[in-house]
Amino acid sequence: MEPENTNGLMAIARHGIKMLATRNLRERTLILNTKGVKQGLKPKDLINVGIFSAIYIIIVMAAAMLGYIPIFIPLLVVICPIVGGIPYMLYMTKVHCFGMATIMGIIMGVLMGLGGMGLYALITGPLFGLLADLVLKSGGYHSPKKAVLSHGIFSMWLIGNYIPIVINRASYFDGLVQGYGQAYAETLMGYIPDWSLVVLLAGAFVFGIVGALLGKAVFHKHFERAGIV
Repeated sequence: MEPENTNGLMAIARHGIKMLATRNLRERTLILNTKGVKQGLKPKDLINVGIFSAIYIIIVMAAAMLGYIPIFIPLLVVICPIVGGIPYMLYMTKVHCFGMATIMGIIMGVLMGLGGMGLYALITGPLFGLLADLVLKSGGYHSPKKAVLSHGIFSMWLIGNYIPIVINRASYFDGLVQGYGQAYAETLMGYIPDWSLVVLLAGAFVFGIVGALLGKAVFHKHFERAGIV
């Protein structure tokens, strides 16, 4: 074979390889950009919502048992977001589409409402769940910073449990007296003055971030496998 022909064939081969490499790179980029982003909730997603919601609820309710001691009622905005951040961040490795945080918020709101914590949680649960979903979506479900931020926002649903104490102060106090006695009621109401809602809301957000960072550290390898780095 003539050298000129050989050189020509080599040039054609190099050009073909270059085109294939470029095509593969584009395909891989497309896969990475769309990885985990689904058009809607799948049955597997709903199963994950149920499992992790149950785990989150059990942990939060266990922490809430400390509320039998009055001082721990306001401190629940510290304790619940910190301990809840661990299962929540593991849950983030399973979240790949919009709606999963919202559904979890709805579940929390309904259970808190049925559990006697007031109807305001029926609003704050879905509201802050939706906001957490929007944050996750803005990060393409692969941003660790957005996952941490989403838990700070999600944890703010707890404020729904405190609103009745401030808004319906007199009736709430009467209910406490009937259920726990005068001393307990007076002590608790002293810990949660009228102006405390903003402080409690901010506390839930800040310690939600702390809990998320703790959860992220615990499940670091899970985040790497899920592509959240």
